[in-house]
Amino acid sequence: MTKRPRRLRDHEALRAMVQETRVDAADLIQPLFAVHGTNIKREIPKLPGQYHFSVDRLAEEVKELQSLGIRAVLIFGLPEIKDAAASQAFSDEGIVQQAVRAIRSQVPDMLVMTDVCLCQYTDHGHCGMVVGDQILNDESLSVLAKTALSHAKAGAHVVAPSDMMDGRVAAIRETLDAHGFHQVSIMSYSVKYASAFYGPFRQAVASAPQFGDRKTYQMDPANRLEALRESALDIEEGADMLMVKPALAYLDIIREVKNKFSLPLGAYHVSGEYAMVKAAVAADLLDHDKIMVEILTSIKRAGADVILTYFAKDMARLLQLKGQ
Repeated sequence: MTKRPRRLRDHEALRAMVQETRVDAADLIQPLFAVHGTNIKREIPKLPGQYHFSVDRLAEEVKELQSLGIRAVLIFGLPEIKDAAASQAFSDEGIVQQAVRAIRSQVPDMLVMTDVCLCQYTDHGHCGMVVGDQILNDESLSVLAKTALSHAKAGAHVVAPSDMMDGRVAAIRETLDAHGFHQVSIMSYSVKYASAFYGPFRQAVASAPQFGDRKTYQMDPANRLEALRESALDIEEGADMLMVKPALAYLDIIREVKNKFSLPLGAYHVSGEYAMVKAAVAADLLDHDKIMVEILTSIKRAGADVILTYFAKDMARLLQLKGQ
């Protein structure tokens, strides 16, 4: 008897019925960029369709995202002042703190997540404290913990440390718990590679390092087993969710982490991965919606429970048009 798998592909409804992987709007997290000022909605040149928002314009964007079925946003901030101490990262009047308060007060049902890192706030552009040309690990932990605490005080539901300093999850968890924020979750960028795909983001937040690179703390793209060690350490330190970044070039790592650990897993489809598609579409090389769906489906299929992506709004709009 001839085996005919094609029978299940013969009709659109049948194909949908047996489809193994689906991306839902609730799976998506939209990154947002907050800036000082008023009445600002300024497109980011290297990230078409993405904007810098002043705090007074954030709520309207978040309300639109919510209307499309997106239930979570991740806030990045661009401070007015950078210094060696990253003082604006943990200021109660810092840009992320203001943004969180605005969203929580005006769109109370939205899950608000915050990026915890120092690179946007330091004058040297590195993710930790620096002496000379050395990025200091242990000396950075208290600053990261203070930053996470300030986000929690502002109302963040989830803090997401992306700095890749050893021990930062434990330092953040201890600090949050000591101040009564037991309910605030930690989504750790457990597996963050020193990737060439971050270029547009670094322009968007003016966070490129002023000397050297980030290879002494971000992971070597060639390493697989190290991803499992990093994830295990973050779980031991108290992470509630794990993250792999970037996503598309590291689908194998997403699957490895998902197979090994039971915690919910996020994947960050990063700026360069997004910008490449937008450039290819602009050059009439790819179909925007088809390639977007294929990429996000591949990330979900690899094992991601949630996907941080600049495509979140476009994907949610497409799903809504299709009645999904």
